[in-house]
Amino acid sequence: MALEYANNLVISPTENIEYDRLIENEYLGLKNGIMDQSAILLSRHGCLMCMNCKTKDYKLVYQPKVLEYKESEQPKATSILLALSGLKQALTNSPGYNKRVAECQEAAKFLLEASGDYKTEPILSNVDPEIYEAHKHKLEPNLAKRAEHYFSENMRVMKGLEAWSLGKLKDFGMLITASGRSSIQNYECGCEPLIQLYEILLRAPGVLGARFSGAGFRGCCVAFVEADLATEAASFVRKEYLKVQPELASRIQNDNAVLICDSSECARVI
Repeated sequence: MALEYANNLVISPTENIEYDRLIENEYLGLKNGIMDQSAILLSRHGCLMCMNCKTKDYKLVYQPKVLEYKESEQPKATSILLALSGLKQALTNSPGYNKRVAECQEAAKFLLEASGDYKTEPILSNVDPEIYEAHKHKLEPNLAKRAEHYFSENMRVMKGLEAWSLGKLKDFGMLITASGRSSIQNYECGCEPLIQLYEILLRAPGVLGARFSGAGFRGCCVAFVEADLATEAASFVRKEYLKVQPELASRIQNDNAVLICDSSECARVI
């Protein structure tokens, strides 16, 4: 965006999303999708951004206004915690990421062919949930886990949109945590430091839900936390992570180890 601004180029967010996909898929060789760049370029303050990565359709989901809640149902103010692991390895150096994509394609191919479809592109978004339910018991165990993560994650997204729009933030947080757990158990991504960080966040005061921020092979974990307990939660996470990963934790400046954030507008030139 800075390069575009400096060169007087007017490029739409959807065009930049596609340019980023081309760079990552074609140049870097990372078989990822468009979720990250879509969240960065299409989000709005206080909203959930929901995207169908197959059709590229998206919508912004607002919470009800404060006046619309009954007094007994007023949700607490929330913040976002970003807990850094100290791992900075590039995803392109981790064979696990692309391997998971290939396993999902293999699972999709099996499910489609089991239903008599030999022509459709083998990606899980092309497999109807009814076909998955009918044939999932035939999948090899590893492939069954990958497919289970995909289909259960889609269900969590739909439930999460409903919980958010109704102001049921505890339910929303529980779905975030379930997403993180499925990433570990079914998608089998992540690494020991990130899994430890995820588990520490779940024990922290006021945390409503947590998961990897991304695939969990490096980077950070993200948590949804009650705003009035965010500082206490951040301190707890810093101390507990230092106990289990002293070397990695020592690489991070203490003030930056756990960041207390709020949602904001999409990426823009200021």
